[in-house]
Amino acid sequence: MSTLKIAIQKSGRLNEDSIQILKDAGISINNGNDQLKAEASNFPLEVLYLRNSDIPQYLIDGVVDLAIVGDNLLVEKGKNIEVIQKLGFSKCKVSVAVPKAFEYKSVKDLDGLRIATSYPNTVIDFFNQYGVTVDIHQISGSVEIAPNIGLADAIVDIVSSGSTLFKNNLKEVEVILKSEAVLAVSPKVSPDTQKIIDTLKFRIDSVLRARNSKYILMNVPNEKIEAVSNILPVLRSATVMPLAQPGWSSVHTVIEKDTFWEVIDQLKEAGAEGILVCPIEKMVL
Repeated sequence: MSTLKIAIQKSGRLNEDSIQILKDAGISINNGNDQLKAEASNFPLEVLYLRNSDIPQYLIDGVVDLAIVGDNLLVEKGKNIEVIQKLGFSKCKVSVAVPKAFEYKSVKDLDGLRIATSYPNTVIDFFNQYGVTVDIHQISGSVEIAPNIGLADAIVDIVSSGSTLFKNNLKEVEVILKSEAVLAVSPKVSPDTQKIIDTLKFRIDSVLRARNSKYILMNVPNEKIEAVSNILPVLRSATVMPLAQPGWSSVHTVIEKDTFWEVIDQLKEAGAEGILVCPIEKMVL
């Protein structure tokens, strides 16, 4: 049987979240400290721990079949690599930042200036849209210090909370793209490997649906069940079970996490009581 080779970042937050989603998908990985390769004990999967910047090329060459990688890195180094699932974690932006004293009005203000970045292709594509020419200084790591040491007039880098920019007396002026972790597939996978990918994706889909949903139970007077049911964004229909107390029923359903409080408020107004909210471990459709 074929073994699926998946690449993940060898350290950092993306590594931790990648391992966690595989674990939540029921995959047990036998990895020790500082290992560059590990095998799953209960799934035909081999994990390669790689430098983040190297992962797109490994996918292109077919050295790995699949990868959990930041979407921003594929924009920079792997535009033709197929993304089969957005994973919802490691969200960030790739942004243009300038010194706080810079009187910025538009992208045109950067014409002819020096830009420090680890994402030269992304920068070129962005400024070409505006007919702006910049002098790119490609550096790895600590991009945010470039204006302070006179290396560049502005930077393009990953922004999460913005605290690093603040500490280096910079301000964000343009968002080039928004990024998150994605599941990306090599163009060279075999049919047998594709079957394993489909199985893994099915499991991950179930995990992601569960993360984005809540299971709720509530007590509802029988005469208000229809009104409550009309509020609920259910998969098919709510489960309704009679309570020991005459005239009352227990209503069970699943709601999306993003609309949770809005729906809860509406349910209370419609007559629901004793609302109980539970996490969902997996959600298989």
